[in-house]
Amino acid sequence: MNAVLPDGRNLELKPGATAADAAKAIGPGLAKAAIGAIANGELYDLFKPLPDGAEIRILTEKDPEFVQLFRHTLAHVMAQAVRELYAERGFAPEQVKLAIGPVIENGFYYDMDAPEPLREEDLPLIEEKMRRIVAANLPLERFVLPREEALKRYAGIDPYKTELIQDLPEHEELSFYKQGDEQFGFTDLCRGPHVPSTGRIPPHFKLTSLAGAYWRGDSSRPMLQRIYGIAFRTREELEHYLWQQEEAKRRDHRKLGAELELFTISEEVGKGLPLWLPRGSFIRRQMEDYMYHKEQAYGYHYVYTPHIANARLYYTSGHLPYYKDDMYAPIEIEGEEYYLKPMNCPHHHMIYKARPKSYRDLPLRLAEFGTVYRFELSGTLSGLTRARGFTQNDAHIYCSRAQVTEEFIRVIQLFDEVYRDFGISDYWFRLSLPDFENNPEKFGQENDNWRDSIAAIRAALEQTGAKYVEGIGEATFYGPKLDVQIRSVLGKEDTIATNQLDFIVPERFGLEFTNERGEKETPVVIHRAIMGSFDRFFAFYLEHTAGDFPLWLSPIQAVLVPISDRHLAYAEQVAAQMRKNKLRVEIDSRPERMNAKIRDAELQKIPLILVVGDKEAEAGTVNVRERHVKEQRSLEVAALIEEMKARVEARR
Repeated sequence: MNAVLPDGRNLELKPGATAADAAKAIGPGLAKAAIGAIANGELYDLFKPLPDGAEIRILTEKDPEFVQLFRHTLAHVMAQAVRELYAERGFAPEQVKLAIGPVIENGFYYDMDAPEPLREEDLPLIEEKMRRIVAANLPLERFVLPREEALKRYAGIDPYKTELIQDLPEHEELSFYKQGDEQFGFTDLCRGPHVPSTGRIPPHFKLTSLAGAYWRGDSSRPMLQRIYGIAFRTREELEHYLWQQEEAKRRDHRKLGAELELFTISEEVGKGLPLWLPRGSFIRRQMEDYMYHKEQAYGYHYVYTPHIANARLYYTSGHLPYYKDDMYAPIEIEGEEYYLKPMNCPHHHMIYKARPKSYRDLPLRLAEFGTVYRFELSGTLSGLTRARGFTQNDAHIYCSRAQVTEEFIRVIQLFDEVYRDFGISDYWFRLSLPDFENNPEKFGQENDNWRDSIAAIRAALEQTGAKYVEGIGEATFYGPKLDVQIRSVLGKEDTIATNQLDFIVPERFGLEFTNERGEKETPVVIHRAIMGSFDRFFAFYLEHTAGDFPLWLSPIQAVLVPISDRHLAYAEQVAAQMRKNKLRVEIDSRPERMNAKIRDAELQKIPLILVVGDKEAEAGTVNVRERHVKEQRSLEVAALIEEMKARVEARR
């Protein structure tokens, strides 16, 4: 057999040769450094035979693929360590039944059915044993068994491995990986790939948590114990990840929402149905007012639509045939079925159809702060980021095909303006495209609609110079879209908003306009949501700022702290002047010490703390303590008011 190297050279190898054989044939230095290979685009370890004629690239520990190899092996090391722990407690190895142990982002996990529950305090013990196994530099070995022999190996011992083998196709090879020997080792059914020995695993790993997991995700099947671990190439990467996790806990919008009295979720009201408290409601209203004026300036017309609609509307839109599982159960009214609306678009289409349209009416931009309801599984709910009821910053643009590029340019410009005003810079666009080859059921066949739509969006991106990537297979069934990708405090990429092009649904609804030639034509619809939903954007922004809202958004912009009761009268005079200028200020008149009041204001993340005493009352000033600024300032009240108004106006 032969293999093709990256430079195009053929490498002659013996039949059944592995990546280790290929590395050895290239040279002794590479053979020593080799950790695996890429063969025809697939990750191989040094043990698995290469396909004849494969294009290969030998990997070393410098290659990014090394991470996946050692994380996978760490799952096996952890399983071995768990069995050792139970052996010390008097249990036989086969009493720890193993399910699956895959690689995940940043680490690995293993699901297992143990004879007694593990506890959090067991994790350091398991981790210590893992480090001993890594230090022992146990060699790994791959071997293959016939199906009958593999089933016999687990018969009556491990029902999970037995089920996995039975469910595999008859033609699939059943491979096993063994590390160490019978006395001090571990063997597992596994496709691989792995590092050649445990000593090649970097020591920068940590077990993080325990969780329950149903076998194969089915709540009717046994509940297993899952152990999570993280692993990185360097200590710096591990420490950075752990710092990110702590920072994420500190910034978690659910935690901050409770501490800052912004929102709550009540079981009596219902799961996934947030209640906005006064302070949170104020911030959300500020966001809504901001978007209302911003979108009006861009030519949007605001509408209102009901929270429910007749089932017929959602059959026409396609939601009931294709989206029913994500909708609430129907409500029967006078013999007809109604549904809580999952989307605003069908309602907007009916507003478009309310009277005839000509080309002179286009583009028509309809906007709404529309509340929608979707039945999310309770296990997926997460504060404001995943809820069952939320309000979208929604709009639909009805335009001709010739207007698509210009409208997309305007939407991109609006995204840029809004995100700049909110101090968000780490975002980019993803042009989400169809995958006709691998998913024809969803996207159908390539046609002029798809080609023209993609070309129009590309033109808008090129003209604006927007930063973007492409995502094959990420389009909707009705057209390509432009997603706004953003990085969370964890460094994780997420989609926060979208801009979708729709050339299919307008035909379903019979939308039309009269063109310049007097002919009927179907408009194109652009679905866009600059903030996505106010709820989700609020959650992201809360975590992004850690609750340190800018002055223009803060429900309380300043708190006045009188040093003693005799300074209350002056504090009230200052507050009256500030309120007259539409600034939001409160007076802390509690019978507490000044330092305690200042500390409480800091915990509530009030932007400005204004201390007043004898000196300030006599001079007509305030002592200004600004959030995250060490230096204190003394300002005349009038000067402070003008400074605050300027900052609010500039949204700094």
